[in-house]
Amino acid sequence: MINWVLLFISIALVVTGFLWRRKILLKPDSDEVTSKRIERNKLVATVAIVVGGFLFTTRLLTIIFGSQNEPLEFSLWPNRVQVFGFSLSYTIIFTWIAMAALIIAALIIRLTVFKHPKEKPSGVQNAIELIVESVGNYTDAKAHGTGEFLCSYILTIASLLIISAFLELFRLRPPTADITMTLSLAVMTFIFINAYGVKKKGVLGRLKSLASPTPLVFPFRVISDLAIPVSLACRLFGNMLGGMIVIDLLYMALGNNAIGIPSVFGLYFNVFHPLIQTYIFVTLSLTFIDEAIE
Repeated sequence: MINWVLLFISIALVVTGFLWRRKILLKPDSDEVTSKRIERNKLVATVAIVVGGFLFTTRLLTIIFGSQNEPLEFSLWPNRVQVFGFSLSYTIIFTWIAMAALIIAALIIRLTVFKHPKEKPSGVQNAIELIVESVGNYTDAKAHGTGEFLCSYILTIASLLIISAFLELFRLRPPTADITMTLSLAVMTFIFINAYGVKKKGVLGRLKSLASPTPLVFPFRVISDLAIPVSLACRLFGNMLGGMIVIDLLYMALGNNAIGIPSVFGLYFNVFHPLIQTYIFVTLSLTFIDEAIE
């Protein structure tokens, strides 16, 4: 009964707001004070239409499908699926999807935009070159003298992290919400840290740097270096998992009212927040590499 009452109230709000706004728009222009009042009334009428439309949609869905308050079900580890007799986690499958998307995009760009590159770039070519140049300058500024290969690695990792995060926009669990995925990326960074350190100083030089300024700190430096991949992995995993749980909690709490509202929060947790985490992961990786070669 309450849903029907709210449904008729929502209809009344939409109709009233629409007629009010139409009446305001038909009024002739007037002085500045009156114009401000008219703009305020237009805003109120628009809010009435939006609120009424939202209320109408949610109540109508409740009347048709009933209450949709589902309990929150969460697992620390992603589900698994059988593929050709192999048990694969969704993390692996979604990572393959993200990798395939990047490979296909790279092939399309290579066969179209850069098939006949222009000396004076414009359009898509200009945008891509600007991205590559920006990443290259940032890599060189944070880890000077590491060469172009590290820039390629950083750009690839950043692209993979961003594409993985965008999968959550389709209500899929992002690979970065799995500790095994983030730990794999962190271990790769750890390998690069020591590889560049050995390349720059040699094996003995790298060991001596861990024993600086006194050999007494050597075991502590080794422990702190071994903690780097754990720190990188847990930071990225915790932040991405937390964002996913917040969105799921919103859906659970709102039920049938989860129309549009989770999408607004998703713009932060699925777009802006992953970009921040990607920036942090990349910056910390470059910082640790720079420490190893300085």
